[in-house]
Amino acid sequence: MRAASGAGHKRDSSLRPARFARECAYGVLGAVATGVVAHWLQWPSTLGLLLYVPAVASIALLCGFWQSMAGALAAIAVQTRFNGRQAQFNFTSAANDAVALLVFALTALFISRMSLRAEVQNREAESLRSQLHELLEFTRRTLQMDLHEEPGQQLVDLIRETFDVDAAVIFDADLHRAYQSGAWNGDGQELAQNVYHFGTSNDDPETGLSRRVVRLGNVPIGSLVLRGQMSPLAASFIASLIAVTFDRYRTLANESRIEAERRAEQLRSAVLDGLAHAYKTPLTAIRAASTGLTEMGGLSNAQAGLAMLITEQASLLNELTTRLLTTARLDEDKFDADKVTASASAVNVGSMIEEALATLGELRASMNFHVDLTDEALELCCDRQLLVMLLTQYIDNARKYSTGGPITIRAGQSDAEVVFSVHSFGPVIPLADRERIFDRYYRSATSSQIADGTGIGLSVAKRAAAIHGGSAWVASDEAAGTTFYAAIPAQTPAQSPARTIEKVS
Repeated sequence: MRAASGAGHKRDSSLRPARFARECAYGVLGAVATGVVAHWLQWPSTLGLLLYVPAVASIALLCGFWQSMAGALAAIAVQTRFNGRQAQFNFTSAANDAVALLVFALTALFISRMSLRAEVQNREAESLRSQLHELLEFTRRTLQMDLHEEPGQQLVDLIRETFDVDAAVIFDADLHRAYQSGAWNGDGQELAQNVYHFGTSNDDPETGLSRRVVRLGNVPIGSLVLRGQMSPLAASFIASLIAVTFDRYRTLANESRIEAERRAEQLRSAVLDGLAHAYKTPLTAIRAASTGLTEMGGLSNAQAGLAMLITEQASLLNELTTRLLTTARLDEDKFDADKVTASASAVNVGSMIEEALATLGELRASMNFHVDLTDEALELCCDRQLLVMLLTQYIDNARKYSTGGPITIRAGQSDAEVVFSVHSFGPVIPLADRERIFDRYYRSATSSQIADGTGIGLSVAKRAAAIHGGSAWVASDEAAGTTFYAAIPAQTPAQSPARTIEKVS
């Protein structure tokens, strides 16, 4: 009835006097009109009283309880007047009129309360619809957000624009930055940081502040503070969307970083390969020239020593260049190929160890190396060059960091694998570094101060083991020393005289 009549209005906590008087006048006029019609039609008094009920109910529905009570009093006065009673109406002596007034009052009270409840429910439903629309719009625009930039400031501006709050601040714990929009009486950043650090999530109606800890799962990653009219449910929903957006931004940033690293590795491998090939030509010429000088004869002892030094250093540079070429090939295979085709054949394990020791040249004589083979005839189906490179790296690493005592090289079959190990006594490798030292360019802080290095060798050794389907690791203890291991799956010549070795990531 209120919607149909168009007379409904939003009631305040205190009605304005002019409007209240006008609505009371409408009630009185309605009661008088009803009484006049009943008297003119000469209806019985009982029927006349019943006509006042819908009139009073309509006033209660459209205007309110007190306005309907004014109409009820007017109805009693009119009914009394037309019944021939005295104008000075006495409630105590007129039982019928008192009962009628009571009925009118109860009817008015019931109708007005029901009307008020329906109005409150309608307001709540309208508010809920509005909030759902705003949350839907906020979700849609959040999903369309450009995540190539930090989302904090975009989110806080979008919150103020969508929900029309007075101020908002978001704190990103990962970047340790706060993003603000709107005016704050104090320091909004400090307020948001306190919410994050103390885990405060509440709503304060007096100050109009809504505080939320932004969580991804159970992990706090930031905080949100809003000032303005905002329901607790909406504030919690916004905090959840902020967490999802932060996670999407970091995932995209991580993917971009990985792609950039992949391209950088490809470029590095290409440059490394080009430089290594470029070095090969002058190194060959230097070695040929130094060897020619020695064979020509007629050199003094000092000259012969210099020629020999040139030959040795050129050979060392040639060996380093070969390692660089192998490293570039392995890295290129890692990024650009599904398989690494290795020249696999049956190789005697003892001869591989001797070949690795031979790369040390004269340095071998100055060190105490001990080879321990469980079986002199032990063979392994593998790429000889790759495994010799692995053993050379392990042996050279032990030589550089050994503090004394023998360097023991062992090899033996264990189940379906051949296990190589190189043991020495030197600085203990911290537990936290025992995985990372196999990463490219990483060097442990304890070892980098003892000997020079590039941090490439161990990564290439691990890659060589992985290409064969094996693994590489290290054990280090102050009492037992440091031992580098490599386990390679064993293959007999009859089973696999030559094979393509699958790459293992």
